[in-house]
Amino acid sequence: MNQLAKMSENIPQPASESAAALSMIERIARDPSIDIARLQEMQAMYERIRVREAKDHFNTAMSAAQAEMTTISTDSGNPQTRSKYASLAAIDRALRPIYTKHGFSVTFDTDVGAAENIILVLAFVSCGGHERIYKLPMPADGKGARGNDVMTKTHATMSAVTYGRRGLLKMIFNIAEDDDDGNAAGRRSATAGAKDTIGADQVDELQQLIMDADMDIQKFYDRAKINRLEELAAAHFNQAKDWIKQQRQKNERDLAAFS
Repeated sequence: MNQLAKMSENIPQPASESAAALSMIERIARDPSIDIARLQEMQAMYERIRVREAKDHFNTAMSAAQAEMTTISTDSGNPQTRSKYASLAAIDRALRPIYTKHGFSVTFDTDVGAAENIILVLAFVSCGGHERIYKLPMPADGKGARGNDVMTKTHATMSAVTYGRRGLLKMIFNIAEDDDDGNAAGRRSATAGAKDTIGADQVDELQQLIMDADMDIQKFYDRAKINRLEELAAAHFNQAKDWIKQQRQKNERDLAAFS
């Protein structure tokens, strides 16, 4: 009896069906002649009701949260696919105030993937006593779009985790971006002629320079007033290389000042 009373006190205010079931159990438990097996059966029934109500609450809250969410604007660039995408920070700013308002908590973890150099990124989403686990395998081999090494293993691991968290948040809440993160790689500016812009080799060279400088590619886009590397005017190619190298030297000097 005392155990049941404590269980009742520790449970958040239940919905009507589970409240009725718990009240009935408490009344029956006062009867000294009650069969223990029967009481355990009723307790199991109560737990099943609570699980079902928690799932219903989760689904209702998810629907309400998604009704307030809209597409997210891109704010970063992917040097591998030469396209723009919404960063993890942008997605978090847009979604966190909404999903927390509706009672959701989201935490992340990782596990070993099914294949070598694959990280399994996990998202634990809880609301109203119910939790769902979402999974997304992410490559962490440090390879670029052409199969060459473009980052260290440590950098590749953290990049995979960040991209996994970003992808999972969009999957969980069914969020779209107003520009994609890969399919736009082959598109070029409608106003730029092929002879007036840099070629594929020059794009690769700039991409490597940006990576070596550990620079946010969006900073370069803003400086050059372009949306993708392919849009850079051929006449500005050498100037762009010089500017990237200057930024790398500045970063190295700043780093040395703190060492």
